[in-house]
Amino acid sequence: FYEWHHQFWYWFVLLIAQDFMYYVLHVADHYIRIFWAVHVTHHSSEEFNLTVGFRSSVFQPLYRFIYFIPLALAGFKGVDIMFMYSATQIYGILVHTQAVRKMGILEYFMVTPSHHRVHHGSNPEYLDKNYGDMLIIWDKLFGTFAEEQAQPVYGLTKPLQAYSFLWQHFHFALEVLISFRRAKGFRAKWKTLFGKPDDIDPRI
Repeated sequence: FYEWHHQFWYWFVLLIAQDFMYYVLHVADHYIRIFWAVHVTHHSSEEFNLTVGFRSSVFQPLYRFIYFIPLALAGFKGVDIMFMYSATQIYGILVHTQAVRKMGILEYFMVTPSHHRVHHGSNPEYLDKNYGDMLIIWDKLFGTFAEEQAQPVYGLTKPLQAYSFLWQHFHFALEVLISFRRAKGFRAKWKTLFGKPDDIDPRI
């Protein structure tokens, strides 16, 4: 493992690297069906305020740590990775607000409430955009950035049929399970688990 000898660069690189790995996991959450079945809880609200920042599935910790293993292999201490992740997640909670419109020069490189409102919008032009947690540079670099223009319509493209705790957490997982049972052959079953969420069986 690499040993870091300069504290400034240790923490600076950890911040950038951790934020990038979060971007990767967030993209995976939206593009891989079994992960979307967990992450969908966060996007099911038709409101957008600070409480949405806390609206996450209890199952996320079961797999999200995997994305940060490369940081440990790069020489960063586990406790420092957890600290940095916690710090950026706190920032990520604070951008769930409609009270702040634009943030000037910060809009160029930071995730702002404006950017994150786009991420939660179900408008066609906003889907699968602005995945960043603290830095928006990854979205601009990889072509997943969208500027806030039209008023976002919050919630899912397929609205919830009920708002109970269990339904909000498991409705898409149930759709995946039904689709998996109906699929014929290994390839079709694999796709029901790891395909894009919008490829779900339309009969469900």
